[in-house]
Amino acid sequence: MRKGLLLALTLGFVIIGVVAPVYAQEAQAGAANQTEVAKWSIITAGFALAFAAAFGALGQSKGLSAAAEAIARNPSATGDVRFALILGLVLIESLVIYVLLISLILFFLKPFGG
Repeated sequence: MRKGLLLALTLGFVIIGVVAPVYAQEAQAGAANQTEVAKWSIITAGFALAFAAAFGALGQSKGLSAAAEAIARNPSATGDVRFALILGLVLIESLVIYVLLISLILFFLKPFGG
């Protein structure tokens, strides 16, 4: 039963992949297409920054609360907990900075050449 379902799903995806180009839009004029790509690049970069900042802050707050609870339970392990906390916060923040870097590239450089 599972093999038949997997085969049917695979066949369906292959058919969709083959048929999808038939419904593709015609190419627009060069300048209009570039402004459309630039507009959507800025919108995408904005949403990426918003998600990265929101979930980065949530991750950092959860890590900070867990570290504070660990220090409260075992004050003698403060140094080890502090090191793990700072390392975790740095890694979480680096992900947000990577999204910022990609967003700035999308803002100031023309994506897809041209």
